[in-house]
Amino acid sequence: MKELNDTYKTITKPSKEVLFKDKNSKFYGYAFPVSDEETIKLHLEDLKKKHYNAGHWCYAYQLGTETIAYRANDDGEPNNSAGMPIYGQIQSFDVTNVLIVVVRYFGGVKLGVGGLINAYKTTAQMALEASKIKTKTINVHFNITFDYKNMNKVMRIIKEKQLNMVSQTLELDCLIEISVRKGNASSIFKIFEGLHEINIEEL
Repeated sequence: MKELNDTYKTITKPSKEVLFKDKNSKFYGYAFPVSDEETIKLHLEDLKKKHYNAGHWCYAYQLGTETIAYRANDDGEPNNSAGMPIYGQIQSFDVTNVLIVVVRYFGGVKLGVGGLINAYKTTAQMALEASKIKTKTINVHFNITFDYKNMNKVMRIIKEKQLNMVSQTLELDCLIEISVRKGNASSIFKIFEGLHEINIEEL
């Protein structure tokens, strides 16, 4: 049986600024944890303010764990000389939910396409090396609904299986949202599904 892959790697916080120099050109690299395109826009706006007189703000990002969305942007550099080398490092480090931006100040000497590819790739690599990479699990969320009288039954399973409770409303009608690692989701679902007077549904 194929083992279900229910983990992914990402970075836990923004990297410190890294700097790569080649023939007077300066390349500043940054890596950010991101979960949506809105956050990506904000980081890019911040860096454009910080480096307002730079020549290029090239970047690549990848979002998602099972369905992947990515983008690579050359921002005026020759085609595929900046965004894709940056994105290549995201793939090389096997991380997702990450944005890498490389800001370039032109130093007066052209680097050529090969030089640019190397510079953007190296700066992206340095930014990821300066980041803390963590493995996280892909989780499935369930809602469990039941009468108050069945509380002990539900809580016993949650405790036994060490399930993570996201939220709970405990009144006459009770609702608990749990988060379960994807690899264990179907077995947990079956346990609750088999209980009398208890409903479980995937969110």
